[in-house]
Amino acid sequence: MWLSGSIVALALLGVAFWTAPRWLVPRIAARSPRCLYVVPTHKRVVALTIDDGPDAEHTNAILDVLREHGARATFFFIASRVSGNEALIDAAVAEGHELGNHLVHDVPSNRMSPDAFVAAIREADGVLTRFGTVHWLRPASGWYDDVMLDAIEREGHRCALGSVYPYDAHHGSARLSAAYVLSNVRPGAVIILHDGGSRGRRTVDVLRRVLPSLRARGHRVVTLSELAALRD
Repeated sequence: MWLSGSIVALALLGVAFWTAPRWLVPRIAARSPRCLYVVPTHKRVVALTIDDGPDAEHTNAILDVLREHGARATFFFIASRVSGNEALIDAAVAEGHELGNHLVHDVPSNRMSPDAFVAAIREADGVLTRFGTVHWLRPASGWYDDVMLDAIEREGHRCALGSVYPYDAHHGSARLSAAYVLSNVRPGAVIILHDGGSRGRRTVDVLRRVLPSLRARGHRVVTLSELAALRD
């Protein structure tokens, strides 16, 4: 009896996790209007965001698959990873992709003091704005509070998280990530994937699986700013 109950509990937990973008994210987004999770629209348009680049080994492959499928993305680059990869960022901007601020190092933002957080925003902007305009900021680890939101807005940015995150940074299955995205994507969704090392290699595989299916469904894949402009 105990084992049977545990199996049922695990099954329910699995269903809740798998369907979270459909029931949990809208509730969070409604309570946190200062940070973009999803855009209310009936148009078949979704935003693709890619964190943690640039990466000398895989960013170019990501750009290749986006070009192949006519998709655009917002790249949340980490400023300390820019040196030596400037040509990749130039290529991304030239192909119509958007730059986002993902701070300087891959350190959870909620562990930073308010002053350190502001300093990281400014340092990253100093690096990234050499390549183009930066409208969006994604806090590292996805946690934020009102003090952080105030700082983000004072520095001229808007906070952006997302609605479809397949936890690709925490497991190694591109097939699972692709299935999660395709199961949960809806008009106005914001998809989160990752670059850097093996994560970037998996993202290439995920995109090869996801982008043709989205196009077959009639969805366009665009940047955050393009999606935000379509708000109903």
